[in-house]
Amino acid sequence: MSKPLENIDEILSQHKLSKLEYANIKNILGREPNLVEIGIFSAMWSEHCSYKSSKKHLNGFPTKAPWVIQGPGENAGVIDIGEGYAAVFKMESHNHPSFIEPYQGAATGVGGIMRDVFTMGARPVASLNSLRFGNVTNDDKISKHQRYLVRGVVEGIGGYGNCMGVPTIGGEISFDECYNGNILVNAFNLGIAKSDEIFYGKAEGTGNPVMYVGSKTGRDGLGGAVMSSDSFTEESKSLRPTVQVGDPFTEKLLLEACLELFKTDYVIGIQDMGAAGLTSSSFEMAGRSGSGMIMHLDKVPAREEGMTPYDFMLSESQERMLICAKKGSEQAIIDIFEKWDLDAAVIGEVTDTGNMELFWHGEKCAEVPVDPVSEEAPILDRPTARPAYLDGIKETTIDDFAKVANQEAFEKMIASMEVVDKAWVYEQYDSMVQTNTIKKGGMLDASVIRVKENGKALAMSSDCNVRFCFIDPKGGAAAAVIEAGRNVAMSGARPLAITDCLNYGNPENPEVMWQFAEGCLGIKEACAELNTPVIGGNVSLYNETNGVSVFPTPSIATVGVNDDQNKVLFSNFQKAGNDLYLVGETASEFGGSLYMKEICGTVEGTLPKIDYKKELALWDLVIEANKKGLLASAKDLSSGGAAIALAKMAATSGLGCDVVIKNIDDARDIFAESMSRAIIEIAPENADAFKAMVGEMACEKIGSVGGNDLKVNDVEMSLKDLDAVYFGQFRKVIEQDL
Repeated sequence: MSKPLENIDEILSQHKLSKLEYANIKNILGREPNLVEIGIFSAMWSEHCSYKSSKKHLNGFPTKAPWVIQGPGENAGVIDIGEGYAAVFKMESHNHPSFIEPYQGAATGVGGIMRDVFTMGARPVASLNSLRFGNVTNDDKISKHQRYLVRGVVEGIGGYGNCMGVPTIGGEISFDECYNGNILVNAFNLGIAKSDEIFYGKAEGTGNPVMYVGSKTGRDGLGGAVMSSDSFTEESKSLRPTVQVGDPFTEKLLLEACLELFKTDYVIGIQDMGAAGLTSSSFEMAGRSGSGMIMHLDKVPAREEGMTPYDFMLSESQERMLICAKKGSEQAIIDIFEKWDLDAAVIGEVTDTGNMELFWHGEKCAEVPVDPVSEEAPILDRPTARPAYLDGIKETTIDDFAKVANQEAFEKMIASMEVVDKAWVYEQYDSMVQTNTIKKGGMLDASVIRVKENGKALAMSSDCNVRFCFIDPKGGAAAAVIEAGRNVAMSGARPLAITDCLNYGNPENPEVMWQFAEGCLGIKEACAELNTPVIGGNVSLYNETNGVSVFPTPSIATVGVNDDQNKVLFSNFQKAGNDLYLVGETASEFGGSLYMKEICGTVEGTLPKIDYKKELALWDLVIEANKKGLLASAKDLSSGGAAIALAKMAATSGLGCDVVIKNIDDARDIFAESMSRAIIEIAPENADAFKAMVGEMACEKIGSVGGNDLKVNDVEMSLKDLDAVYFGQFRKVIEQDL
């Protein structure tokens, strides 16, 4: 093997390794490491791959339920959806790459999450995304750059997903100044597989071949995992070479080749080459099985001249897989991939040594024990401190600010970038390919696809109110779980499980670490109470630029099952003359609300009260009443309260409404954001049967559907004016530089 390194301090700095970690590496190896070994430890012990700052707090997540087939620890989670079929899904972040290079960063994020899903043996059938940007409305340098980022990210997501033939059916996009220096791009994908045909990322059976399939390896993405484990500074613009370059056409071929391969019995295990490429895939496969591996790096298909063992191990070139195959099946596997115009090569074999042995033209160039790298990465117990800002904002209410007439407040809120329709975004996505989409982007609350294999429907929703998480990191994270589940329930589906993407600032800041720890507690509590276990996810830390961290942003994606695809409930008005009911109790709760942000110009206050029993009662009411065919539509109340929810229902249906909400203490409570509430639309002939199911829940008839105007208490707007704002504002803002 090559000689130990001389300029070690500089090398450690480049690889983001501490002196303590270096001492540990020497102890593990029993000698000085070489550059390839340094690169391996650097990638595998990076925050992005090892979760060393977060692992302590992730322990204890509820992960089990009768319908959970696979929880965290694999490429994606799996739940049983009945009749012998399973849903495979996960959410991942691609924040740092998307900030540096928006198109490729977002595109490769979509490609990576799809590979996580089809690696498990599932055909991807639906994508969502959760996007956060800074201020886009001003005429300054920051807003102009943010608008550029929005355009690039959306184009990247659409370009990759559309080429793959996988519908992007929904998601969320929001804007806040806290993301000016760090945008967040979280991608979700869901696939369908037979529940007894799930594939796992393992490498076992001494002598079984290790095979490389997919695209050739280049130098793109070198150091990507390490880059994503650090904060941004002014110099970060030079990091562009660490962003991968995607090719959706190759990925489509890889998808079809893998699905063909899965029909054979050749595969022991298969792993996507994601962050840290060949390093993470090989070490994780061997680590899960307690085995070792020999790899001949000169046999890896290369697309560049002069590549080194270091390049091959750390490259994050896209559209690649690592396979542990049954001995004797090598040529049959090569034939499948060559048929799809993809590279395939036997590059090594499984051993029982427990070591990763790397060779370069017959000479050993690295040897590292697998377990200490893959399973025993450092677990840090970082200091935590409750943020000082929380003390100054808790008691703030809207009464501390000058009163604003409801009409004026409504006109400002309905035009906010958070509220207005994002057709400019979702029209760039093919939402109808595969012809299974029932409820797509822009149709409010959860998105829904039919599962033609079993006659059921899958509902999914991605949510996080970041203002709630700022004023109360624990309660805000719980509220994200609640809202994602409520959106799914409003479609008539039973929420079954979540995947998460936990986006936070610099973990070396004790206040950020406290926010993260509290967020994890909130997710644990909500998932346990709502019986929606966590089956996988992602942690993204160091979302900080020049010392400014983003708001805590634990994005939650919930998936639920509706037993009858013909009974999917919609979230906009269905018919003039139908009655409208407000279910749930409204209080003057404005902490972290859209009203507080848009009208009062701040993010302060106390989080609205959480009551899990009332939340579950609301879900049960909507799901069961929908099964009986009693409901015309259902819309949850969240950002902007009842007034904004009714405005969205009216705008998206082209039907007005005449509503008077009486059970409120303050006229402004039509904008309050109390939880566990919904607007329910019911045909008059079904009213008695519905009211009989409500039981002890608060339920008020507030008006009816119809007319050419939106009327909610003292707020009024014609549908024509509402449409102009709701459907026209976003495009006007985002395209103003073009």
